[in-house]
Amino acid sequence: MSGGILIKMLVIVCYFAGLFFIGVLASRKIKDMEDFFVGGKKLNFWLVSFSSRATGESGWLLLGLTGMGFAVGIQALWIVLGEVIGVTICWVFMTQRFKSLSDRYDSVTVTDYLVDRVKDTSHILRVLATLVLVIFITSYVSAQFAACGKAFKGFLGIPHMWGVVIGMVIVAFYTVAGGFVAVVWSDLVQGLLMLFGLIMVPIVGIYYAGGWEPMIAKAHAANPALLSIWGSHGFGWAGILTTAGFLAVGFGYLGSPQLFVRFMAVKDRQELNKGALVAVAFTILADTGAVLAGMTGHALIAPGGPLAKHSLFLLKDSEQILPLLANNLFPVLIAGFLIAVVLAAIMSTADSLLVLVSSAVVRDTVQKIFRPDMDAETLTKMSRWVTFALCLLALVPALNGNAVIFWFVLFAWTGITTCFCPILILSLFWKGLTRWGSIAGMLTGLFLTIFWKLAPLSWLPSLSNWAQSTKVLTAQAAEKAKLHAVIDHMIVAFFGALFMAIVVSLLTKAPEEAKADMKATQAEVVDLWSSK
Repeated sequence: MSGGILIKMLVIVCYFAGLFFIGVLASRKIKDMEDFFVGGKKLNFWLVSFSSRATGESGWLLLGLTGMGFAVGIQALWIVLGEVIGVTICWVFMTQRFKSLSDRYDSVTVTDYLVDRVKDTSHILRVLATLVLVIFITSYVSAQFAACGKAFKGFLGIPHMWGVVIGMVIVAFYTVAGGFVAVVWSDLVQGLLMLFGLIMVPIVGIYYAGGWEPMIAKAHAANPALLSIWGSHGFGWAGILTTAGFLAVGFGYLGSPQLFVRFMAVKDRQELNKGALVAVAFTILADTGAVLAGMTGHALIAPGGPLAKHSLFLLKDSEQILPLLANNLFPVLIAGFLIAVVLAAIMSTADSLLVLVSSAVVRDTVQKIFRPDMDAETLTKMSRWVTFALCLLALVPALNGNAVIFWFVLFAWTGITTCFCPILILSLFWKGLTRWGSIAGMLTGLFLTIFWKLAPLSWLPSLSNWAQSTKVLTAQAAEKAKLHAVIDHMIVAFFGALFMAIVVSLLTKAPEEAKADMKATQAEVVDLWSSK
């Protein structure tokens, strides 16, 4: 084993040791189930803002978005814009209302909040929400474990399978031990690592490319479409729909449970005002840095460039751009730090998702439906065991080394977004939402997400004909074909769920308490902002 590999591994061991330390310290603060799932609702804005952004980005940011920057160039900046818009709307218009209402209902989970908001005593909404979370969150966690395998293989040459197992064991330990407290404290550390790494890497990459103008010139020589905001299709229906799909990524920030549970855990609403600027700034800097880091790859694999010998490998798997930049442009100690940055992005999401789905199983199903009399100590122990079991469940599909993280994550993100976000948006701004409307909206989102994923384009004649006419289905545009399928995924399922929730709510009776709850919440939000 070379000295360089040893130094990198030493850096990783130190990073893992820090996570273990956080897990042990956090475990001492866990007294009951509320501590395990929402940290006792005592968090400050630094923890909430960094934790929400670290959770919302994941290995998708470090490996997936950098890979998209390499694959499609500046067109990937539409993803950045979509995320910035989504994060801004979420923090400015939604977090205050959600915190006020969830405190009013004394909610511990997002499902708790939705059930109490529409007064569903049948448990149908609770069971459906748990099912959705188990399906899509397990897929999401698998994608993070797969990203671990890809990171270990790209940086250290460790086989994919062992990289997946190592990542799973580390995440399982500190999450099971420290629950939500360990997750948010580790997210703060990991968010800072991600932000620093994604500012540093594109700056160094542009330097080695000879500067900004030479980098742009070499990217243009490789493929002029890399410098078009409409991509290879140009300005037309194909380019517009692709752009719409990239922008639609921002929908997920308008109600995804793994993000909104953090707003529930903040100690008071004033902290949310302070966290908004931090969250938006983090998104702009980190996401733009990821795209620019990927774009430098074309200049660096050009003949005579420092990555020229890796050009065929990189063209085959664009998500290896960051490991290649780290290993070839930086001193070994910094390369080890960048490995930790990638693992931080992965683990900051995996841990949050595990706590979320564990809460869905234990709090929303076992306690609320079957065993309301179960004591706090037993519930906390059960939460830890369920979290560990979910780690094992997510491990199996992650062992497939051929998974493309960008698309894997986007499918899971789409499912969570379309099932929860339309319902949560309506719950915050419309007193007419009913339990049957919520159930109908969530079922519609679930059905359309899975149907659009599994249905061949040939099942949909109009879409198939359109795809053929724009040559989307040619061999050279295979990735674009996937993208167009996801566009229909996100947009159709989101608005389909929103439409059904509204229609069914109009046909059924809204809870009588909703009007008073919404009025009180509106007064609290207005008073808070006007007091600044």
